[in-house]
Amino acid sequence: MLSQESMNVETSGRGTYDITRAVQDLVKRSGVQEGLCNVFIHHTSASLTLCENADPSVRDDLETFMGRIAPDGSAEYTHTAGGPDDMSAHIRSILTQPQLTIPVVGGRADLGTWQGVYVWEHRTSRHRRRITLSIQGA
Repeated sequence: MLSQESMNVETSGRGTYDITRAVQDLVKRSGVQEGLCNVFIHHTSASLTLCENADPSVRDDLETFMGRIAPDGSAEYTHTAGGPDDMSAHIRSILTQPQLTIPVVGGRADLGTWQGVYVWEHRTSRHRRRITLSIQGA
């Protein structure tokens, strides 16, 4: 069985947005009991991550780290047409992930106790991000 659905996530700028509940709801609605759930984001300046869901300072620290290795407005960047946060957002999304694959067990995305699924917005302004979930199995 294959189920495929898309959803939109509205962001208010750079940061992480928890989509765990939406992913779990779509897996449940699919009717798949055992299989895989692929989560894919259709953008080059945002990404997906499995991250600690109990302490938000983990995600804050990741943002601080990413700011050091892909700073906004670096004089080294030649791609500047989209503004000072555009090239850094592309670098951040390449270093992270456009997709996640999560096992489905007992009709649920089988996440660890402290794992959450997040959209990681790398731009500083608002965006609407499209995500497709492909859930397959029995």
